[in-house]
Amino acid sequence: MHLERLVAILEMIAVAGRPVSAAEMQKATGLPKPTCYRLFQTLQEHRLIDDHEGTSRFVIGERLIRIALLGKSDVDVRRASAPLLKSAAIEFRETVFLSRFRSGQVEIIHVEVPDDPTQAYIYPGLGARPMHACSCSKAIAAFAEPEFREAILSGSLKQYTEQTKTSPETLRAEFSSIVERGFAECDQEIEVGVASVAAPITIGNIGATFSVGAVGPIRRFDTQYRAELGQRLKQLAERISGAIQLCSVADV
Repeated sequence: MHLERLVAILEMIAVAGRPVSAAEMQKATGLPKPTCYRLFQTLQEHRLIDDHEGTSRFVIGERLIRIALLGKSDVDVRRASAPLLKSAAIEFRETVFLSRFRSGQVEIIHVEVPDDPTQAYIYPGLGARPMHACSCSKAIAAFAEPEFREAILSGSLKQYTEQTKTSPETLRAEFSSIVERGFAECDQEIEVGVASVAAPITIGNIGATFSVGAVGPIRRFDTQYRAELGQRLKQLAERISGAIQLCSVADV
């Protein structure tokens, strides 16, 4: 019975479309006032609901959104973000990709290519990327917990090309730079002649679980161009974050 009441409150908050107070919930459910307030307190203590801007009105909590997000399949995430990625690929005239962090690694899960048949582009493929050498991985790692970053730096740092950074001190400095400017770069660190840029996708207060990036030949992806793309990818990351959160909240 206790669990049923908790779930009922969560469902009513989720469909309300606005922050809800405990008093409003008590009137809507007919629960005894002390019981309703205790249930709200329990949900808040477990971060399943959050006090909206300190107003004593509550919305679905970041923890519950995270649970829903972690349960989202790649198909669901791609469906929510693909239109934005395709538009960006056409606008940037570059290959754009979406990456996801899970099970201790970052994987590229979706790629969109430009429609311009006159311009050569690079297809990065899908799957796991090295945590220390790919822009999509570094964009996520830089915003992760310090313990996680140190675990990366203490692990195997494979040298893929002469450009690959394998010094923990150098990578620590790069992570700090990524946090400061808001995007990461890969300058021929995995494959000679190929460069990429990626920005973290922050989901509420749960951190950077995804990243969005662009990849192309180094003849186009010089330092200035990468910086320009980085700023554009930061804006794209915000839009994708909103799409993913709406996708997740809809199922809460």
